Amino acid sequence: MTPEGRLATTVDLLEEIVRQNRPADVVAGAYLKARRYIGAKDRRAISDRLWGVLRRKARVEWILSVCGRPATPRLRVLADLILVDRMTPEAVSALCKGGARGLEPLSSEDWALLTQLKGRELFHHEMPAWVRGEYPQWIEPRLTAVLGDRLTAEMGAMRDEAPVDLRVNRLKADRETVQAALAAEGLVAQPTPYSPLGLRLPARIALSAQGAFRDGMVEVQDEGSQLLALLADARPGQSVVDFCAGAGGKTLVLAAAMENKGRLVACDVNERRAEQSTLRLRRAGVHNVSRRLLESETDKWVKRHAGTFDRVLVDAPCSGTGTWRRNPDAKWRLTPDSVDHLVGLQASILASAARLTRPGGRLVYATCSLLAEENERQVEAFLAAQGAQFRTIPVPEVWATTVGGDCPVPGPWLRLFPERHHTDGFFAAIFERT
Repeated sequence: MTPEGRLATTVDLLEEIVRQNRPADVVAGAYLKARRYIGAKDRRAISDRLWGVLRRKARVEWILSVCGRPATPRLRVLADLILVDRMTPEAVSALCKGGARGLEPLSSEDWALLTQLKGRELFHHEMPAWVRGEYPQWIEPRLTAVLGDRLTAEMGAMRDEAPVDLRVNRLKADRETVQAALAAEGLVAQPTPYSPLGLRLPARIALSAQGAFRDGMVEVQDEGSQLLALLADARPGQSVVDFCAGAGGKTLVLAAAMENKGRLVACDVNERRAEQSTLRLRRAGVHNVSRRLLESETDKWVKRHAGTFDRVLVDAPCSGTGTWRRNPDAKWRLTPDSVDHLVGLQASILASAARLTRPGGRLVYATCSLLAEENERQVEAFLAAQGAQFRTIPVPEVWATTVGGDCPVPGPWLRLFPERHHTDGFFAAIFERT
């Protein structure tokens, strides 16, 4: 594929994302799957450009607005070439040749715009904070309430692409063995600072091509997500439920911690997500997991199994504000109404899942959100409603035995941030049924 063909494909794909208003990775995956003629190198170049444009959405659109031009996908990509790649208008014009698989030639208005953008910086002192930080304006007060004077630094970290975190599968290997296996394939991975299971790569790779992945020794998982699953303190022989299991990332951590011994139930309301976990479980060598498809968080199954589980992990559906490094498009689909809906759903899920916890058992509530209403306020309301049925276990107490080393937060809850801890944004609270 020619450079101009890659560029035209990027614009076409960006138009699809805007039109469908669905997660960019879902749209891009379907788009590229339907176009088998696009080779691996071309896919990588197109993806790099696409995700870069998505990460710079607010700033580029602000600059286009100042220049009096609409923020169409085509102009966003052309502006990106000037502002980020520092190309000249002449070089950009050479990429716009028209034809069946090329961008249409520059108009006089396009040429005037690119000339105006030449030499301009991506940041400007007149940009509002939310534009510089690449987040919706409406959410700024909510983020400020949590981050305070660290808002600029944390949102700056959220703008950048996250490294690739891997989790070692202890059912098949230890961290040193996997690190050596990756090194033999030319990949230099460093141990993560907190998770004893984690290895970190500096950039994205095609992990499916690596032997360590195919053999089930390693999976992609952010270090923060690994820590949440470890804090559940699942042990061999216990009865454990992953109540919002999704595609099974945390289920795999729980199974390895249990050494494949005991009963582990992975619940979810989405059949497609549940089915995605099948291959992962098989590849990892996990055989103590049973999957349970629920009609809702109040499914009759919950009532029938009340008080029977030693550990209950609730990784609740949330705004995903802690994952913007990996999903830069998600922030622009979020609305105040959708957050309010999620807060209500989280409260219902937590109250229902809590019924599964046996006396003396533990309940872990977790999100990948930065917002207080999904985190501290949610668990405070839960404790107020539960009376004396649950007590809080400070995270540092559990950290010492499950993760090891010094806990990076004083407690009682776990709060992880991208700039401070170099993970995605996560929250966790641990309770014991009295």
